[in-house]
Amino acid sequence: MSEAMVEASSPLSKDELIAFIESIILNENQQEMDPFYVLDLGALNPLFQTWTQNLPMVQPFYVVKCNPNPDFLKQMAALGAGFDCASRAEIESILSLGVSPDRIIFASTCKPEAHIKYAAKVGVNLATFDSIYELEKIKKLHPKCSLLIRIKSPQATSTKFGAHPDEIMPLLQASQAANLQVVGVSFHIGSRAGINLNALEDAMASAKTTFETAIQLGMPEMNVLNIGGGFKSGPNFTDEAALAVKVALQKYFPNQVGLTIMAEPGRFFAKEPFTLATNVIGKRVRGEIKEYWINDGIAGSMKFLQYDLDNLICTHLLANNGSSNNEKNPTSKGLKTYDSTVFGPTCDAADTVLEGFQLPDMQVGDWLVFHNLGAYSSCLGSDFNGFKTSAIPTFLAHLDNKNSS
Repeated sequence: MSEAMVEASSPLSKDELIAFIESIILNENQQEMDPFYVLDLGALNPLFQTWTQNLPMVQPFYVVKCNPNPDFLKQMAALGAGFDCASRAEIESILSLGVSPDRIIFASTCKPEAHIKYAAKVGVNLATFDSIYELEKIKKLHPKCSLLIRIKSPQATSTKFGAHPDEIMPLLQASQAANLQVVGVSFHIGSRAGINLNALEDAMASAKTTFETAIQLGMPEMNVLNIGGGFKSGPNFTDEAALAVKVALQKYFPNQVGLTIMAEPGRFFAKEPFTLATNVIGKRVRGEIKEYWINDGIAGSMKFLQYDLDNLICTHLLANNGSSNNEKNPTSKGLKTYDSTVFGPTCDAADTVLEGFQLPDMQVGDWLVFHNLGAYSSCLGSDFNGFKTSAIPTFLAHLDNKNSS
């Protein structure tokens, strides 16, 4: 663990962030005007503090798939997070940071056999399941693994994950017959809906019933409750999500001795620390609508914007051409805005990043900065049309400015 990682203490202000982005454009060989990320490690500290202050009883296991940036993961590890991994590669990435395997949950309910063998080899001994066929694989390849039965939340819309109510008892009986240890219950109410009391209470009630079913079957009392993800940072976390968790826990698991409660947050931690800077590479005006092309898009880092535009913040950054006006007002603050459409760079007609969005009059060569774009961004990107999302660099705002990864 590098000392710089641990010492990252406070987030950059917006002005400091813009100044840092300008320094990268000027100093970091950006002649080709490629897109790049800035990772503000200092933004993680207040997020972690918010979590522990509001949900001290819930241990966060960060969902690696949300953003697997190594420097981000390293700082999460330094802060004490556990990790939700869904593949051998994700487990390897966490273990390479020096994280103990007991801080990892193998949270995919359908795992390739080779990945189960690897988990057994390196000592990752907690995993989820929701089918008899998965139990058979685990019995054969990792019989000492402790298990969480993943149940379908009553209000979840996806049918891919989780045992239905009528499947729970047969699965627990199958685990008994296989001499496998089911130590708890896992559920996930759905990321896009966010945490709300009704959905959480329904899921918690199902979990409680599962705990009771295990006792009825003569199994050892379960001692792990995994309440999944769906948490978002911001005022609603304290006022709604954290409160809903505490109310539901008090209703269904009041003062339960020896109960370990865990959650699998992703975007709560990953969204705010990352900022994406894109270059304006094209422009067209049609009537009152101004249209722009930028060098990243839906096929790249911005796929998730198709589903989630909540609280999207963009900053227009003027190209630096030596003008004193640019130096005085680099973000064109206060200028008139227009209905604008922003396209990504590919030849896919669906590669439309923004429509009907208010932006100032931009020129080719300017920059459009997307704030809070760390969750499900670069990790979902492709190299379609030769625009390589995997090649977009990340600059660390709290390390040597010349370092990137």
